[in-house]
Amino acid sequence: MLDSRSFTEDPSVAVHSNSITYPPFAHPSATDCLNCAKLTKQVNMLRSEVGYWKSRHAKAIEREVLLKQKVEELKAKVRLRERQLFGRKSEKGAKGQQCGTEQDKENSKKRKRGQQPGSKGHGRRRHENLPSKEEIWALPDDEQVCPRCGLPLEPQGWTEDSEIVEVRHRRIIRRRHYRRTCTCPGVPQIITAPGPAKLIPKGGYGISFWVLILLGKFLYQRPLCRILTELRDNHGLDISPGTATGGMERLRPLFIPLYQEIVARNVSEGRWHADETRWQVFAEMEEKENPRWYLWIFCSKTTVVFRMEPTRSSDVPKDHFGEEAKGILVVDRYSAYKVLLKQGRILLAFCWAHVRRDFLAIAKDWPSEEKWAFEWIENIRQLYVLNDARLRVLDVPGAFDKAHTRLSEAIDKMAQERDTQLKDPKLHIACRKALQSLDRHWSGLTLFVDYSEVPMDNNYGERQLRNPVVGRKNYYGSGSFWSAALTVMAFSLFQTLQIWNINPMIWLTAYLEACAGNGCRPPPDAECFLPWNMDQERLRLFTNPKPATNDTS
Repeated sequence: MLDSRSFTEDPSVAVHSNSITYPPFAHPSATDCLNCAKLTKQVNMLRSEVGYWKSRHAKAIEREVLLKQKVEELKAKVRLRERQLFGRKSEKGAKGQQCGTEQDKENSKKRKRGQQPGSKGHGRRRHENLPSKEEIWALPDDEQVCPRCGLPLEPQGWTEDSEIVEVRHRRIIRRRHYRRTCTCPGVPQIITAPGPAKLIPKGGYGISFWVLILLGKFLYQRPLCRILTELRDNHGLDISPGTATGGMERLRPLFIPLYQEIVARNVSEGRWHADETRWQVFAEMEEKENPRWYLWIFCSKTTVVFRMEPTRSSDVPKDHFGEEAKGILVVDRYSAYKVLLKQGRILLAFCWAHVRRDFLAIAKDWPSEEKWAFEWIENIRQLYVLNDARLRVLDVPGAFDKAHTRLSEAIDKMAQERDTQLKDPKLHIACRKALQSLDRHWSGLTLFVDYSEVPMDNNYGERQLRNPVVGRKNYYGSGSFWSAALTVMAFSLFQTLQIWNINPMIWLTAYLEACAGNGCRPPPDAECFLPWNMDQERLRLFTNPKPATNDTS
């Protein structure tokens, strides 16, 4: 063992003990110990930070992989939507794909769609599976004489036959022939009895078929292919889509005068609802890169007018109402309608249902402001209750005045509460925006107070849009400009008839028969088919029949 006494205070002096020589021993200073402790602490901190950032890096890499997968999924979905909207259909090949030589490719580019000139056609389809009804058409007795000399015509033993296909049967038309017995010049040798009037000249389908197509497509919002499939499966009537489409294009001019009359009456009525929604028109148009059009609706008490426009701008309502229309228009807060206020002829009554949606959105998006939002929703509900109570006593002067006073006081109280809350600097930004919008549109929102016939919301206009929206979901829109024009005319006509409780099938059959009798042109008295031009007896003939009941009392 070492003896402690053998160490000297001078570390440079060698220490001898038991003949063992030890090197000089250096004592560390206090500064060195402090630096060593700091260095050790820093090393430990760096080691912990390295572990932390390694774990964060691993999580970031994992999150990046997931985000890349999500991006690829979204890109695939975008490609799918673009292919669905703008891609070539799978049934169609690329141009020139089946051609061999350059000359063949050049000819294929010039080739038009459909039946080619000079090629053998398949002829008209024969619907011999349908039951047939034979009709003999002869000349009236007073016409079975020569128009010049009056000698009788001699009936022949043969007829000229044709057929008209209806929904459930075929009409076999047999027109008798007559030979003249005189030698009067200018009179045909053979005279044929005229047949029934056709809706489409040389067309093979009767009025019942076109009534079913038009109602199925534009009233019941069924795709054309589905209507034709039902006719084939349930009625044995196999008709190509091209035949039905071509026929509807021929029928479009028949409804133009009716549509113009409906528009004129709509503009003159003075109280309207208006709304708009998107609609696809798959036809090329200059300065328009996509097929998105807009279906506008203008409802009055007795009419419904639709318009198909490529734009959602204020030009549409300005063009519809023209320079002379005056009245009140119930709308949402879309800016395109507000241009009408500058003209000074049309007042805008804004929709309280849309205002209520603002507060519902706050309640859903900002849970901290849910109580505040539902307080305002309750205030709006009270306005509806008070207004309904006022309308129930509309014809009772004393009771109406009291109900009107209660409503006016509630409106004033709501305005004071709005202004008070807007002065609060702690008001949530979402709540402030809702109240500022309420303040900006206050004059239009309270217009119903002074005009009791004006409703508080635009729900009526939105309900009238529901039926076309179902069609948009079922058959996506219109495939051409003429189809879009027929769509708005048929929508306007059928929904106007529904306002008057007119049976659309009975009415459409009568109108198309009148068009057929006028040579496939609108009848000269087409306006007489509109409900407001009918007398009570004629309205009764077209009115929807009452549903059958089991009441035997």
